[in-house]
Amino acid sequence: MLKKILIANRGEIACRVMKTAKSLGMTTVAVYSDADANSQHVKMADEAYHIGPAPTKDSYLVASKILEVAKRAGADCVHPGYGFLSENDSFANTCEEVGIVFIGPPTSAIEAMGSKTRAKEIMAEANVPLVPGYYGQNQDTQFLASEAEKIGYPVLIKAAFGGGGKGMRVVRAAADFISALEGAKREAKASFGNDLVLIERFVDKPRHVEVQVFADNHGNAVYLGDRDCSLQRRHQKVIEEAPAPGLSAELRKAMGEAAVRCAQAINYRGAGTVEFLLCGNEFFFMEMNTRLQVEHPVTEMVTGQDLVAWQIRVANGEKLPLTQEQITLSGHSFEARIYAEDPTENFMPCSGTLSCLTFPAEAFGVRIDTGVQCGDEISPFYDPMIAKLIVHGETREVALNKLSHALEQVHLSGLKSNIAFLHHLANHGTFKAGAPDTHFIDTQTEVLTHFAVPERTMTELAALAYVLHQNPCKKTPWKNIGFRLNQNAVIKIPFVDVKTLATRVEEAWHLDIAGDNVIAQGQLDGQILSASIDGKKLTAHVVLNEESITVMFGPHQFTLALSSKHYVSDHEHEAAPLAAPLNGTVVKHLQSVGTKLKKGDPVVVIEAMKMEYTLNAPFDGTLASYCFAEGELVSHGAMLAIVDAEEA
Repeated sequence: MLKKILIANRGEIACRVMKTAKSLGMTTVAVYSDADANSQHVKMADEAYHIGPAPTKDSYLVASKILEVAKRAGADCVHPGYGFLSENDSFANTCEEVGIVFIGPPTSAIEAMGSKTRAKEIMAEANVPLVPGYYGQNQDTQFLASEAEKIGYPVLIKAAFGGGGKGMRVVRAAADFISALEGAKREAKASFGNDLVLIERFVDKPRHVEVQVFADNHGNAVYLGDRDCSLQRRHQKVIEEAPAPGLSAELRKAMGEAAVRCAQAINYRGAGTVEFLLCGNEFFFMEMNTRLQVEHPVTEMVTGQDLVAWQIRVANGEKLPLTQEQITLSGHSFEARIYAEDPTENFMPCSGTLSCLTFPAEAFGVRIDTGVQCGDEISPFYDPMIAKLIVHGETREVALNKLSHALEQVHLSGLKSNIAFLHHLANHGTFKAGAPDTHFIDTQTEVLTHFAVPERTMTELAALAYVLHQNPCKKTPWKNIGFRLNQNAVIKIPFVDVKTLATRVEEAWHLDIAGDNVIAQGQLDGQILSASIDGKKLTAHVVLNEESITVMFGPHQFTLALSSKHYVSDHEHEAAPLAAPLNGTVVKHLQSVGTKLKKGDPVVVIEAMKMEYTLNAPFDGTLASYCFAEGELVSHGAMLAIVDAEEA
């Protein structure tokens, strides 16, 4: 039996693998970068080793460093998680060469599916339906442009060695093709070290349905149901579910058997996922991921199987635990990915320190997979996912209601998140009726990202929290701020945006908020506020500091700035859209200094948190200068370029 496992990854997936490894009695080894020295996966591991600076190219992507740690620690196997080196055939091959078991498929399978072009060729030979496109090696710009014309617009440019929406562009007109191609190639090179791309027809209104497959070294291969992953933004999944809704038994069986044929065609071993585009009752092969998927928990919830345990047992030379006939599905499961991002700003990733982070209890079909806790930092160097919230119910309706309720109990502060967006999405009529197509979020972004925040209630809770924080003692009025002899205590709460007064009357507070009055009382225990507002019982999480009060109530987060401290209003930033939206790297100057610009012209591209962002001219004018050279690191808020306004 394998005894000592090195997890060549970080964060949530590293913690997830360690849980199963420890349950199997294995010793766990972690690796970490400078940015992750105090991370949860390091604390959880039996041993942990430093492998370099924060950038992934200097740490988690350096195979030689990880193998050196494996040999030093005496690990007999390596689990790559997902991302990073999980689909790197060279890394898998080197592991085997030095006598360390790679918990994944054989090198030949990774190599075959690692190139989307080669994968398409194999599937064509296996008579699996393919989306029309160009999957060859010729990467000449004009040649690819001509192929796009033959396929017909809109087309999809995809990184041949990519995944997760990186190096992917939808192009709807020939005039936009070359710039989109250049951007996709840059992103692919930065993320995967290879800028080879393929071009295919952009299928209108498809669903993204994938099948979980498993194979062993004894000739056995099975599928463990399917998952619908159609809810995506920026080509990255947001909410996944199992099984995929609305499929007939015949279609579900056909897709499952096709996925097994895909695995058998490349002599697969271990866990893999075959992704299909579903159009009505037709399905087209999209790609095969030769690793564990981020969304594997929903399959675990409906099958009752631990897929990581299956991976380890298969890598140990054992047969699959179950035959196809023994695999059964029970109920329905959803997974919601909680990200540090701002849905109202095109899902812009955020970085910062979590000043509050609480989850619902893991019971009654609720599961939390995370690699962070309160006080941890969401680093600008890595993916901004905070946690995965997974639920299970007897039916799709029950599971979806459970997801909505559980999201209301996830409270975080210190940075923006997509919790309210996920809650709004889970309660959207179209999604509740069944899985929508992959373009649903893109076409409904305006509606989905503008949801009603109960600002009045949040302000009342913030005001009560402020006075309770300032008045912790109920026994004597002499310690209460605002106390005046023979008069009730009156406090002016220094909110920036709303005039608020609080008057103490016995054990309650009369709150005057912009002329409206309520009676409030309650207790503040750490960050938990138990309140009664005009007799209505409410519970919220509250974080107070010198500059603001943040209230987390239901799925919403609401911050009120305090005027007594330094405060910068939003409008002061409106004239500076060429400031870096987050920490990153300047990758390309798009204009020459001295060029006349129109408002909205693209000026500079930065890369941050694995994505590219193009910043545009804020007004008509002349590009006066760039503040940073291509390749330089920039901090959040730094000016990237100066545009002189055009004189009237």
